[in-house]
Formats: sequence, structure tokens, C-alpha cells
Amino acid sequence: VVDFGVKKMEGEAVMRSNQTLICAPIMADSVDQMLILMQKAKSSGADLVEVRLDNLKSFNPRPDIDTLIRQSPLPTLFTYRPTWEGGQYAGDEMSRLDALRLAMELGADHIDVELKAIDEFNNVLRGNKSTKCKLIVSSHNYDSTPSAEDLGNLVAKIQASGADIVKFATTAQDITDVARVFQITVHSQVSGVPIIAMVMGEKGLMSRILCPKFGGYLTFGTLEVGKVSAPGQPTIENLLNLYNFRQLGPDTRIFGIIGKPVSHSKSPLLYNEAFRSVGFNGVYLHLLVDDVANFFQTYASLDFAGFSCTIPHKEAALDCCDEVDPTAKSIGAVNCIVRRPDGKLFGCNTDYVGAISAIEEALQGSQLSVSGSPLAGKLFVVIGAGGAGKALAYGAKEKGARVVIANRTYERARELADVVGAQALSLDELSNFHPENDMILANTTSIGMQPKVDDTPISKEALRYYSLVFDAVYTPKITRLLREAQENGAKVVTGVEMFIGQAYEQYERFTGLPAPKELFKNIMATY
Repeated sequence: VVDFGVKKMEGEAVMRSNQTLICAPIMADSVDQMLILMQKAKSSGADLVEVRLDNLKSFNPRPDIDTLIRQSPLPTLFTYRPTWEGGQYAGDEMSRLDALRLAMELGADHIDVELKAIDEFNNVLRGNKSTKCKLIVSSHNYDSTPSAEDLGNLVAKIQASGADIVKFATTAQDITDVARVFQITVHSQVSGVPIIAMVMGEKGLMSRILCPKFGGYLTFGTLEVGKVSAPGQPTIENLLNLYNFRQLGPDTRIFGIIGKPVSHSKSPLLYNEAFRSVGFNGVYLHLLVDDVANFFQTYASLDFAGFSCTIPHKEAALDCCDEVDPTAKSIGAVNCIVRRPDGKLFGCNTDYVGAISAIEEALQGSQLSVSGSPLAGKLFVVIGAGGAGKALAYGAKEKGARVVIANRTYERARELADVVGAQALSLDELSNFHPENDMILANTTSIGMQPKVDDTPISKEALRYYSLVFDAVYTPKITRLLREAQENGAKVVTGVEMFIGQAYEQYERFTGLPAPKELFKNIMATY
């Protein structure tokens, strides 16, 4: 269990709830290109630039460094990373260290020297350290994240080397690795040493976004998607506009979507925009989780306040909850978990409400509301027997539909069918299954999701027996399944409608505030 014990800093600016800087890595072949990128960094909202000298194809140290310092519109950090620490420079070590000494002498605001090279660099300096230039001493681990004890020893070693700022970057093998780095960041704050602590890779993403909460000196934000100086860096655009980076502080509550895969999810877009619109002090993240139980055990503090749960964790997450809503218990899956003030986890299922109400609305269409559900008596075929499949089967059954479960493995379909009182098929049998017309089809699997957009769970030929087709996949909005159903004349309900529907209740449970329904619809209309 990790308790981060973050305290609010005095005298924080109103417009900016934290002092954590955004640093843009500047990587280009020439000084002229670097100067263009520096201007772009300034207009993007960065606070400083990291000049990666090891990326320059031709480099004349004194004039080039002088030009870069004098013409930079932002404070500078000079890095000349050698290949043995993950950089591009493969030349002579003395020349490299001399270039960094020169940057310090010519007025750089920061320079980054690797812990492995610091003794040699101190010899090069011979005591002539600039008072204006802050010395960052760095260590990078591209394989793993060491134990908390080893990280503590590493920080002590970096401090003892004469660093003004401690920097270390590790690699996340599991999202729980990040917890140790947060602990170290908080402890370093207490001892008054500025620290840059990053965890590389997709599983380490929250280390880069939550630095302002835990007191990190800076985070790295890229100018473009994919143009990273280390794995997992977000864009400046996303830091500022998706994650509301400037507004994050010690009291910010953390929410997120737990899944694998998870980077495709639009949930952070929805919730962070809604949080910002009402001034709610929370941030919502993508959380790439391998082991749900381990995740909840590690992030057990009240800071981690609520979670959405997606494929493949909806069933395993139910077992992690201290209390489960009766409907979710019947379904056997949760998609929403809230941490109560006593630290206990409460799980519920908002999936079936979102999907079933969207399907009912589409069925009613122009008809005036009839008494009872338009699903009553309909043959309702659910593809998939996972968490979302269970939710839809349960919801459709509750509305009076006759339910059929089709799944790749017949045994899973049979298990669920027995629980809800339904018929079971294997997915292979589905194309020849058409006992009647005007059936309803609901795909709850990830078949057809980006990047495999040409996949579909059922042939176009078989779709002509259905009057309405629903797909829980919402990236892309119109999947191949929905496109072919439309071509056959069926009504379609997209995953976006289910996504918005299930988000209303989650938002209210997370915040205690009414869901901004129009805002949610407007945000998703652009996707």
C-alpha cells in the first residue's frame, strides 16, 4: 500500500496550480532547424527547451551553442547524450564533456550530465561551476524500475555528486512500478532537492502527467506525436489541453480507465473536459493494467479515487471490490469502481444501462412510447460472453427479450446462457442461425476495433435477418459490422451511444455532480 502524503504548497499561483515545468525536447539535424523548433515550443506553451546536441549532424561547439543560447525564446537545458546512455553521440568523451562545460560557460540555464560521467565532468570543471547554470545529474534504466531501496540509494548517490537537480528515468514493466517513483519524488521534496523522476513506456505514462501532484521539477512534452526523446512522452498539447496539466496540484484526485489495451479510449477526453468545465479538481488517465488485484493493492490511497474498467478486466475487477451493486453482482462484471472515504472499493455496472437505453431509443424511433420495452419478446443475439456481453444479456433479459449468446468458445457461451436463461451458440454457428426475421444483434467483443478495422464477427449475408445491429466498439465509430448492417437496411446503434450513456452515471458517481450530458454529446460528436 502506497501513501504518498502530499502536502499543499503555500502561495500557489491562481492561474497555475503548480510550479512543475514543461520541457520540450529539441531534436534536429541542424542549428537552424532547432531554432525553428524552439519557436514552436514557445508557442505550444513549453516553459523550457532541452537542446539535444547529440542529434546535430554537424556541430561546431562554441558558435553553435552560443547561437542556440542567444536565440532561444525559452530557458535552455543542454543534453549531449552518449550511445551508452541511450543517446546518439558515439564520439570522444572529453569533447562531449567539454561541449557541456562550454554550454555552462556561455549561459545555459541547465545542463544534463550522466551520473556515470559526473566525476570526469567535475575534473573538467576544476571548480569553475557557473552559479547561473543548474547542473542536472541523470541516470537512465531502459530495462526496469529498481526497488524503492535501490532508487533511494541512487538518488543519494546523485545528490552526493554535486547535482543541483536529481534526474532518473526507469522503465515500467508493470504500472505498479510507478508507485515507487512517486514515493521517491515525495521524499525528495521533503529533503528540498528538486527531482525529475520519469517512468518510460506506456505503463509509465502517469509518472509524466502527475509530476505536479507529487512535486516533480519538470516533465517532458513533445512538439509532435511520436517525435519523442524517450519512450512514452506525451505531447505538450495533450499535457495542457487533455490533462489540464497547469491545474494539477497536491489535492488533485486521480481517476482513470483500467484496460489492456487502453490507449484507444476516449474516456480521458470526456472526463477531463467535464472536470475542467466545472472546476472539479480531478484528472482522468489511461491506465494500462496487467493485474487488476495488484493494481488496487498498490494504489490504495484516497488519492486514487475512481476507475472505469474495460476489456479484459471487468470480471476480475469485481473480485477486488469490498462492496458490489446487486445488478453488477448478477451480471458478474463491473465497469465502474469508486473509492469511498473509508478507502473501501465500491463496484457497479453502468454498461447495460448505456447500451440497452440506446437500443431501446433506436427501436422506438418515430413511434410514440409504447408501454413496456420495445425489446420485449424480441430475439436478442449477443456476441461475446465477457463483461460487456454479460451486461447486455442481463439487460436485454430484464427487458423481456429472448436472449441468445454466441461466443468463440461454446463453453463460455453455455456458462453465461445458463446464468441468464438464454440459448448458447458458438460464433461459427451464428451465420446459419436465423429462426426468424427482425432479430437484434449486439457485438460486445473487440472484433473490428482499430487497428483491425476489416474484421467483422458475422457475414454480411447473415445480417439481413436483423432489424437492428449494435456494436460496442467505438473506434472506429462505424465499424465494418455496422456499415454492412446499414447496407442491408438495418438500424444501427454505435458504441459511442453506449459509451456516452454509461459515462453519465460514472461521472456522477466520481464527482457527486450531475453529468454534463450536452457537453458529453458535443465532445463525442466530433469523433
